[in-house]
Parts: sequence; C-alpha cells; structure tokens
Amino acid sequence: MPSGDVLALVDESGRVVEWGPAAEELLGRSAEEAVGRSVTALMGAAPGPGAAGLPRVLVSPVQRGTSVVWQVLSAGDAAPGLDAAVLQALFAHAPVALYVLDDRLRVLRVSAAGGPRAVPAGHFLGRHFTEVCAFEAPEAEAAVARAVLDSGEPVVDRLVRSVRTPQEARGRIRSFSYFRLEDAGGGVLGLVASAVDVTEREKALHRLAFLDRVRARVGHRLNVATVCQEVVEVVVPAFASVAVVEVVDDVVRGEEPPAAPARTDIPLRRAAFKGIVSGHPVGDVRALPSGTPFSHVLADMRPRLVRIDEDSRWLDVDPDRGDAIRRSLSHSLIVAPLELRGQVLGVVSFYRQLHEDPFEEDDVQVAAAVCAHAALCINNARQYMREWIIAATVQHRLLPQRSAVPDTLEVAGLHLRNPEDTGAWFDVIPLSGARTALVVGNVAGQGMTAAIVVGLLRTAVHTLAALDLEPDELLARLSDTATRLAAAYAALPPFDPGPPGPLTAGCLIAVHDPVALTCTVARAGLPAPVAVLPDGTTPGGSVPPGPPLTGPGRAPFPATTLSLPEGTTLALATASLAEQVLAPAGPLRPLLDGAHTTTLPALHDAISAAARDDHDAAETVMLLARTRALPAGRVLTLPLPADAEAAPVARAAALRQLDSWGVDEETAFTTELVVSEFVGNAVRHGAPPLRLRLILDRMLTCEVSDGAPSSPRVKHARTVDETGRGLFIVASLAEQWGTRHHAHGKTVWAELPLPAAPAP
Repeated sequence: MPSGDVLALVDESGRVVEWGPAAEELLGRSAEEAVGRSVTALMGAAPGPGAAGLPRVLVSPVQRGTSVVWQVLSAGDAAPGLDAAVLQALFAHAPVALYVLDDRLRVLRVSAAGGPRAVPAGHFLGRHFTEVCAFEAPEAEAAVARAVLDSGEPVVDRLVRSVRTPQEARGRIRSFSYFRLEDAGGGVLGLVASAVDVTEREKALHRLAFLDRVRARVGHRLNVATVCQEVVEVVVPAFASVAVVEVVDDVVRGEEPPAAPARTDIPLRRAAFKGIVSGHPVGDVRALPSGTPFSHVLADMRPRLVRIDEDSRWLDVDPDRGDAIRRSLSHSLIVAPLELRGQVLGVVSFYRQLHEDPFEEDDVQVAAAVCAHAALCINNARQYMREWIIAATVQHRLLPQRSAVPDTLEVAGLHLRNPEDTGAWFDVIPLSGARTALVVGNVAGQGMTAAIVVGLLRTAVHTLAALDLEPDELLARLSDTATRLAAAYAALPPFDPGPPGPLTAGCLIAVHDPVALTCTVARAGLPAPVAVLPDGTTPGGSVPPGPPLTGPGRAPFPATTLSLPEGTTLALATASLAEQVLAPAGPLRPLLDGAHTTTLPALHDAISAAARDDHDAAETVMLLARTRALPAGRVLTLPLPADAEAAPVARAAALRQLDSWGVDEETAFTTELVVSEFVGNAVRHGAPPLRLRLILDRMLTCEVSDGAPSSPRVKHARTVDETGRGLFIVASLAEQWGTRHHAHGKTVWAELPLPAAPAP
C-alpha cells in the first residue's frame, strides 16, 4: 500500500470519525462498523487480510476549526526515519501547541506554538508546565494533569484561562487536552498536552450570550427610569465595570425625542448608574460639554471606543466627571448613542477598569446592539409614561386639592403612585350635622381608562353623599352605578380602547359624627379600617366585608357603627398598604399601633417613608384621621311637644342660644324662620317624638327630627295660594338643606352661612 494513504480520522477521545477505503481494505471493517468505535479496539482485533501483520502507521494531529483530530496514515515501506521527521515537522510548524511532560509534569519538549515566538523553545525545558503556560489557576490545572497521569483517562477540550504576561497584553482562553504516555510494557512515561487558542471563539460566544441576557432582562417595566436601571444592572459586571445611562430630559417626561443629530446644548438627565465612583448623582440634569466623546457621539450618532490615559485632555472639560473617571481607574471607554428611527433618546457610557482587558473594536458592536435594544425599550416606556402622566394629572386633579375638613377631624392622606396603575383615590366629604365622610377606593386598571372611571365613581360618591344616604345604602347605589358602567364597557366593540378586562372596583366609606362620637363604616371589596383608641388599644367588633362594587348578585353592604372617643386614630387603606399597615402581622403595623404616642403628621411621615422604601406594588392610598369631639357648648338639643306649642318653644330656645353664641341679628332672624317652618311641618305632617338641634360649626346647622319616614318637598305655589311657600323660602335662604333618614324616622336640616366665625 502506498505510503501516506489516509486510513482514518480519530477525535481527541480516540473515537473514529472518518473511515477511508484504504482502512476498509487493510482492516476488513466497513465504515458503518468502524465510525464511532475506539480505534484501539479496531486496530487490536482486525480480521481479514491485514490480521497477520499490520503495516506501520503514522499518527499526526490536524486542526479542524477550533478542534484537533488525529490523522492515521499508512507508513507503507517508508524509511525508518520518517516518524521522526513527521514529529519534527509537527513540533516545528503545527498551529496546535504540543507539550511533552514527564511524570513530574516538567516540560521535555514543546512545539513552536507552545510559547512566545520571541522566547526559544529550549527556555522552557525542565520547568513545570504550569509556569510555561501561565495559567490563571495553576494549582487546579496541575491537579487535572496529575489525575490523567494516575488514571490514564484523557481529558479533552478543557477551557483554561491564562493571565496577562509581558509578552501577552491580554489574557487568553485555550482548549487543553491531556493524554498519558506509556511504554510498550504499559509503564507511565508522562503526558502529552495539546492546546488550541479559542479566545476569539469564546469571546464571540460570550458576546452572543450577553446580548441574549440583555434582550431577556431589559424592557420588562414600562418606566423610563426602571428600563435604564435594568440596562446598567445587566451590563455591570458582565460587559463593563461602570455603566452610565443619560437620557434626554424631555424623554423622561414622556415628550417626543428630538431628531438626530441632537443640539449640543440639549439637557440630559442621568437616569441610571452602576459602578464605584459617580461624578454626578442620578437625577442630575445638565448639557454635555462640547469637545468630549459624549458630545461627539450626540453630534454624529456614531459609537466610539476611547482610550483613557494621562493625555486625555477632554477629562478636564467636565471636571466633576473627569475626576470621577480618574478615581475609578478606568482605562477604556465606549460611548454609544440611544437612537431610534432618527430620534435621539440619550447616550450610554461603558467603562473598564485597570484589572480588566480594554475594550476591542468588536465590543463597540456589542455596545451598539445593547443601546439599540435599550432605545426601543426606553421609547416604549416613554410612550406609555406620556399616557400615564396625563392619566396621573387627571387623577391628581380628582383628588382633594385642599382640605375641606371641619375642626372635628384632623386628616392626612397618603398616595403612593405606580406608573403601571392609576386607579386609587381618597376623598373627604363634609356632611350635614357636622359629620364627615372619609372615602377610599380603587379601580383595577391603568391609564386614562382607569382615571376616567375613578372620576365617574368619585362624582357618583359626592352626588349620593349629598342625598344624606347611610353608608350601606350609598354603597348599594354606587354599586348599581358601577355595574351599569361595567356593562357599558363590556358592550364596546372589540377594538375600542376600553378597559382590558372586566371592570372591578372597591370602596370604603366611614362617616364620623363628632356629636355622638361614633363612626359608621361600610365597605365594598376593600380591607376593614383600623381604629387606635387614645389608650393604644383597638375597639372590639369588626366591619363585615362587602362584595366588590361590580360583584355578581345583589349582596348587601352591611354597616357597623363604632364608638370612637376623642383622640382616636382611624386608618383606611386600599389593599397594598392595608397588607403592610392594617393587617395584624403587617410589617408596618407597629407604626400604627403607636399612633396614640405621636402626632398625626409624624405618623403619616413615618408610614410614608417606610412604605415608599418597600413600594413595588399597585397604586395605593391611605387616609389617616384623628377624631375630635364637638364641644358641648356648641350644640343645642331640645325635645319638643307634638302640638301647636312646639313652634313657639323652639323659636324661643333658638333665639336664646343664638344670642349666647353671639350670632348676628340677620342670621338669627333667618334661623328663627327656618326653625318655625321645620317645626310646623313636623307637627302637621310628622309623628312624635320631635326634637330640635342647633349646631355651631363651620356653618350654623338647624335640624328638626320626627318619627315619620315621609320626606318634605318644595312646592311651587301659585300666586293665589295661601300656603306651600315655606320650604321654597328655606331653600332660598339656606346654603343647602335636605333630609336624612334613620331607623327612628327622619331629620330635616338646613345649613346657614355665618358672616364670620364667632367664638363659641
């Protein structure tokens, strides 16, 4: 057989990967029988014509891509010195590094590719191979080599990092394989180690894997600041030591980004930072100084690789930033633009420090890919935040802009916003009889739709509260309104921009009476409120739950009346804050339990600070109130006879009380007229018992109660009619008037304005 015929190709584990016709002829095995089997087994038990005496073969390594295979050649009648010539050629010219080691892992022979070209191969002979190869972890690699010596099991394609050396400015990654050398008798002679430089392959794989992580981890939240923070979190330390994201300030507010190239004086906001030393704090807004890599990138929208050294004069243009860069010991910088469809969103800066390899040109493309994905995610968040800002502005206008709270309550509201949720609100509504309604509510959803629904429900609550309905009846009618609204949304066409799912809403109403020192509470789908008495205890009893406002069926909303002495702290909240503050095991419940020891503003600030530190949930609100009793001297309560004597008795008592309060004559005259009309109607159309009550608060309230359930109504009398004008006159003189029903009848009331707040 001619010398040099290729018999087979064998991989580094000794398995046949190719089996040529010459091998079939020589060894009597077909390719189907041989491929995948151990070459040792095939050579040692070869049937057929070659079994009596196998010809000599030559084995040489061949590099295929980044792997090494072994080529088995027929030696034929080659000269006895051919094997030595082949080995000499391999060690002199093969691109694969070969090391022959003795049983103490000292270098006996090394190929030309096994060391720096400037160093003769003889320089390494006799030295331990870990010194020659400059491993990053030499002890671990020596342990692997000794294990091969002991067991004889080869180790193939082991990725090993080397440290930087004077000859190698960058650390390398090599694929090492170890095989034990044995003599004819099976004695251990040493090892053969082969190494292939796979640095570029591994870097390419690392870059691809890094970009996959960027795409998987950036862009989950629709908030510009959060997206920018996601970028620096995934970049550091996987790609850079320090990362800074600076975004055009208008973009953060949801405005349209400017066209590229950007003006040099455009203000940028530092949106995210991760690293050791920061020149400017996150949130700082400033224009980038001209003459720096950052301004150059904004000018032409091209990423740049910049070397940082003592000659980098641009560091002095921005002293704060330059000082931070020097203190961070950064030596390599990539600045890349955030650009999308010809619009500028900002820039991202990537830094590497002295302990890391400097950036390469291939890294610029990686940085550009990161910024391209980040720009898309930031723009998506910008578009969403524009809608959210509009919705939040609408919602903010829906919340109480100034307190309408009487002297009988101290109130503090807490509103924790979330850009992905805009459906929570609270309200404080003055009622007749010096009472106050405290309201919290929420709507599931986000954006303008949720804000609109909040506005509709809040308007409905105010309208129903003006009818003097009890909390349970008010919630029942509010539920009817919400159900009709949900049905209207459900009937919208499929592509109409309505709510994404069924409309769900909750509400809680607590009505505080400073005269009776009670609070009547009803709730629909929200957690129960918590009251902390002046002695630090909580009152017994609970507020039964009610269904959500749009819940199925017609389940009632049971109301509970609690006795709350003066100085009681009442807390109402939607679900997220209720879990933290109101729940018995909530992490912030101790703050509420200590309410009796602190002022209401201090309690509000403590809960606000603690809740904001841990706030990552839906938008939520909390309403804190501290009760005050209306002084007894500002209330007149007088039982009345159920006959014609009731009116004069009531008028006389009212005038005496008004005089003691110092009410002016005009208001006293109006009050006398209202008392006469209300008492006269109660005697004629009502039922005993009758009662007169005057309350001096923000207004002068006149109330007459009787046992009949019927309500008075205003008549529009004709010119010739002699009666029927009383309530019409009352409605003209009073600021407002109405009727509220209770278990024992009704109360007709009117509020009269006072020219000035008199002393009680």
